[in-house]
Amino acid sequence: MNRPADLIVHNAHVHTVDDRRPRAEAVAVRDGRIVHVGDGDDWRALAGPATEVVDGRGRLLVPGFVDSHNHVRLGSDAACVQLAGATDLPEIGRRIGAWLERNPDADWIEAEAFDYSAVPGGRMPTAADLDPYTGDHPALVLSYDVHTAWLNTAALRRLGITADTRELAFGTVRKDPATGEPTGFLTDFAVRGLSRDGHRALRAAGVPWADPDRQYGRLAASLDMAASYGITTVVEPQNSLDDLALFERAIAEGRLRSRLVAALFHPRGTTAADLVEFAAAARRHNGDRFRVGPLKLYIDDVVEPHTAALLEPYAGHHSHRGETFYPAEEFAELLTALDAAGFQAFVHATGDRGIRTVLDAVEHARRVNGPRDARHQVVHVECLDPADVPRFAELGVVACMQPRHCSPDIAGPGKDWAEAVGEGRWSKAWPMRSLQEAGATLAFSSDWNVAEMDPLVGLYTAVTRRGLAGGDPWMAEETVSLATALRGYTLGSAHANFLDDRLGSLTPGKLADLVLLSDDLFALDPKAILEARVELSVVDGEVVHRAS
Repeated sequence: MNRPADLIVHNAHVHTVDDRRPRAEAVAVRDGRIVHVGDGDDWRALAGPATEVVDGRGRLLVPGFVDSHNHVRLGSDAACVQLAGATDLPEIGRRIGAWLERNPDADWIEAEAFDYSAVPGGRMPTAADLDPYTGDHPALVLSYDVHTAWLNTAALRRLGITADTRELAFGTVRKDPATGEPTGFLTDFAVRGLSRDGHRALRAAGVPWADPDRQYGRLAASLDMAASYGITTVVEPQNSLDDLALFERAIAEGRLRSRLVAALFHPRGTTAADLVEFAAAARRHNGDRFRVGPLKLYIDDVVEPHTAALLEPYAGHHSHRGETFYPAEEFAELLTALDAAGFQAFVHATGDRGIRTVLDAVEHARRVNGPRDARHQVVHVECLDPADVPRFAELGVVACMQPRHCSPDIAGPGKDWAEAVGEGRWSKAWPMRSLQEAGATLAFSSDWNVAEMDPLVGLYTAVTRRGLAGGDPWMAEETVSLATALRGYTLGSAHANFLDDRLGSLTPGKLADLVLLSDDLFALDPKAILEARVELSVVDGEVVHRAS
């Protein structure tokens, strides 16, 4: 006779994300797996003296959230000046000044979450903008999307950046077109600064933010947040081989309570020897709790500083369309080679030309190698041409998207994203419903720390396309239903990462990852989703978070 269950949640609205049985009232767990999904009092036969029995009181029980793009290793750094919500340069200056009062002996000023909209006139920031607030302290300010870095004059001197400097290991130096002098603005930071060489160069230059202990502090704090938000599987999308030691430390110290999939960064210049090392790391780390394997690539950058690749010029420009990091033919051959070697690719693409370049490359790979279940991902899918919508399903490409990014208080009218592409292209912005109706797999995620980690924020935005304070929706025709959004955060993301055979739905036999929420979201006005919280997070049948 089977022994009793370890955990039972009953009297709940169980949203299973299993089409064979979409709804139930109780779930039982034993030995890390789901052993029962049922209704009424059937669960009582599985209860024993040692079983933890939780009365769901009509609240929503869902599969554990699978955050398919979450930079837990990058995270947010409490040692930095926090610039989220600073809407103009004087406010940035006030926050830096307050931080300096608390840290008068700091060698560097480091800040994060700078919003491009804080600089007037839609231009990019310069060292001269920062100098009045920082004095002789070198300062490194990261944008909210961590794709650009803003330096003051002291930092330019400390890092040896002059008119003769164009490329750094951690970014591309923007120059004043009139003088040829560096402006203090670095693009490509996400591509270069977060790479193995970029981090090593920042450490060698004495930038504290890149110190391994600072990195581990960010990782540990982010992992704690993930468990508290019901994220039972985290996909960390961009890591070098050097970074794997941070995850190993987290496992050894008991800080990795969620499952984690780590993708390895494949910047331009990655060698055949690197790929051999990547494959060896994937073989070494191939467990249910920690897995290494997918490869992260970039085809373009981001819209706000006009570095994403568009089919037509940016609004207000006659010819500038942004650039791809590879010529289309070269990228197609690269992806084909990686596909033939059995790698799964996560490709960052935000502009419509960048996305098309990736889809063309996947099509080429299938033509050369033959179709296979590769589940290559286009990550972000911010500005998608309608002609390319059906190609996701046709090519088996996953749309890995971050609903919060399309919120009007981040990207909508009056914000840098919307103004950069122009109103004529707003219909292309994050077309979640169009992709879903065309049969594409949607894998939803937070992109923490670019946006809030909480999946409930993403769910709210996906179903409303409104700001957190409410207001008018932006491109409301691309909202999705709550059921669709939940699937994107569970089974869709599990499928995107080859985990759907064991995770993503509340199905007997699957691993017991589940989340009990404080409310039944289906019974709430959408705005009230933001007031809900996670009551219980369970990974492998073990409670890893319990609301106080």
